[in-house]
Amino acid sequence: MLESYELMYVLRPDLGEEQVNETITKYQNLLGEYGAQETEIQHRGRRRLAYEIKRCREGIYVQVNYKAPGNHVAPVERAMRLSEEVIRYLTLKQEVLAPTPEPAEVES
Repeated sequence: MLESYELMYVLRPDLGEEQVNETITKYQNLLGEYGAQETEIQHRGRRRLAYEIKRCREGIYVQVNYKAPGNHVAPVERAMRLSEEVIRYLTLKQEVLAPTPEPAEVES
């Protein structure tokens, strides 16, 4: 069964545009290998961090929304943890609310 996920990761600010695009493609392909579907990538750009992370005051934010089976999260996060380009990452499982039926009108 496919679940909806949101992955947000922050890249080092000293990466060039080509390196950023290569990194985005790398993680998109990795997600595809683990069965991710309906992948939507949003390149949020360079932003100032709330606090310094690994001696960086800024970071390049990337958000990925996708559907995949639950066994993909650990390998993808492990790849990000070992990467030199990624300074922070977070994967969230999105809860999809079922639509509530409208109450039936009572005829008098």
